[in-house]
Amino acid sequence: MSRRRQIYEGKAKILYEGPEPGTIIQYFKDDATAFNAQKKGTINGKGVINNRISEHVFTRLAHIGIPTHFIRRLNMREQLVRQCEIIPIEVVVRNVAAGSISKRLGIEEGEPLPHTLIEYYYKDDALGDPLIAEEHIACFNWASNEEMQDIAAMAIRVNDFMCGMFAAIDIRLIDFKLEFGRIYDGDYSRVILADEISPDGCRLWDMKTGEKLDKDRFRRDLGGESEAYQEVARRLGLLQGDDNAPGEVFDLSAHRGRLRGTPKPKK
Repeated sequence: MSRRRQIYEGKAKILYEGPEPGTIIQYFKDDATAFNAQKKGTINGKGVINNRISEHVFTRLAHIGIPTHFIRRLNMREQLVRQCEIIPIEVVVRNVAAGSISKRLGIEEGEPLPHTLIEYYYKDDALGDPLIAEEHIACFNWASNEEMQDIAAMAIRVNDFMCGMFAAIDIRLIDFKLEFGRIYDGDYSRVILADEISPDGCRLWDMKTGEKLDKDRFRRDLGGESEAYQEVARRLGLLQGDDNAPGEVFDLSAHRGRLRGTPKPKK
């Protein structure tokens, strides 16, 4: 197999040149970071779980008409995705006060918000991903007014769908982060959902116990990170041996191996 050309390495993923023009291979790492990479560590098997959970969520979102960059999962840690121009804005959708909004506004963590709140952050680790307003986005031409309307509409639709999806498995969706990109057809461009959706970028609490099933376990030194990620995958029916598993599942005990039902890569 010829050596692939690496395009970019981020905190949680590596991007490689895809097999066809306009495609990228997205590799999920076990690396974990918090507080804009000031805290670093490893969550064993995280990349495998996030790859599978993100595939599951993106596939279901596509079924309700959300355009995404996801094409297919290639193996335990890799996805084939459409190449797009990432819009330099992180979109955070909040249903319940937690994390930075609790610190900024003095709202008790766990308090439901009066209505779903959408926040925007400028994607720049060196600046600490600062909170921005739509006026900043328009002023610096990071996205057009039409693109922002599409982004806000998609964010609300994704939130509505995911709240129901997680509630069905007794998980409360507190908040989550989305990223969007542009794809071009001649002079015309449209916005699609990009990056990933996984416990790395979502706050997920058990509805009965309030137990955190996301990266806050790493941020706050709570321990049990791998088990929490596995629990989310298990409830979604993605673990081997789960009778509710929809289609192909995987065995976490062999996360260094290959997905059941996936051909071995050619040497």
